[in-house]
Amino acid sequence: MSKRVAIVCGTGIATSTIVAEKVKKGLQKRGITADIFQCKIIELASHAANIDLVVSTTFVNNKLSVPVVSAINLITGIGEEEVLEQIAEHLR
Repeated sequence: MSKRVAIVCGTGIATSTIVAEKVKKGLQKRGITADIFQCKIIELASHAANIDLVVSTTFVNNKLSVPVVSAINLITGIGEEEVLEQIAEHLR
């Protein structure tokens, strides 16, 4: 069964689009299949029961039962591989 990953930012449009593309490519490179979708931070709680991982460009009040990975490095380009590997580890 494919894992579900929520890519979260403030509006669900700008930075989450960049991050979603990098996560897709990073997971493909590692041979991992995942269902990746974007949403706004205010929508996250409504998806919480159906996701395995949150990758976020903004602060997440981590009252969720799933891990949260900061995606800031995927925006800055510094330390991208380390973050992509962290994401992959959560999905393996």
